[in-house]
Amino acid sequence: MTTLTKEPIEVEPARLKWTRERYYAAVDANVIGEDEKVELIGGEIVTEGMADRMTQKAIHYWVLHRIEEILKAAFPTGFTIRTQAPLSLLEDSDPEPDVAVVAGGPDDYREDHPKTAALIVEVSDASLRFDQTYKASLYASAGIADYWIVNVAQRVIEVHREPLADDDRPFGFRYASITQHGPTESISPLASPSSSISVGELLP
Repeated sequence: MTTLTKEPIEVEPARLKWTRERYYAAVDANVIGEDEKVELIGGEIVTEGMADRMTQKAIHYWVLHRIEEILKAAFPTGFTIRTQAPLSLLEDSDPEPDVAVVAGGPDDYREDHPKTAALIVEVSDASLRFDQTYKASLYASAGIADYWIVNVAQRVIEVHREPLADDDRPFGFRYASITQHGPTESISPLASPSSSISVGELLP
C-alpha cells in the first residue's frame, strides 16, 4: 500500500491558441456559424461574455437601444456607433461589445473591423462579473481609455478609466479609476467632454 501525503500536481495541457485569421477561416468554412454566440478573446473562443445576449432578455435590448440613441446625440460628427459588432483588439481578440464608439464613418470599416474605440459600453446582468474582470482587463490592455458597464441589477453605471499594467490580471492590465454613478448623476465621455449624459436615461 502506498500512502500519498500530498496530492499530485496536475499540469494543465497546452491549449490550441486561435489567431484572428484562423478564427475567420473557421467562420468562412461554417465550422463556426456567424450567428453563434461566441467571441475570440485572448486566442480562445469563449461564450461567457455573451451570457446576456444568449438569454435574450428584453431589458438588455431596451437598454442597448437607449444607449445607441443617446450616444448618437452625444458624439459629434466623425464618430460611428457600432452595436454588438467586433473590434479587432491586439493580435488574438475579436470581442463584440454591446456598444462601441469608433472614429470615422461606416465606410471606413468595409474591409476591416476597428482596432480601437473612443468608448466601449457593456450592458451587464448575467455577465457582470465577466465584464468587470476579464473584459475590463482585455480593454485596458488594448489601451481603451473609456469603458462603461451598465450594471442592470444595481442600477448604476460603472466608469472604468486610466489603464494600468497589473500582472495579476488576466491580460496584464486593469483600470486604475473605477467609479459608480447612480440615476440622479450625469457623466461625460472622455472623447466628448462637453456632452453631459443623464445616467437615469440609460438605466431600466
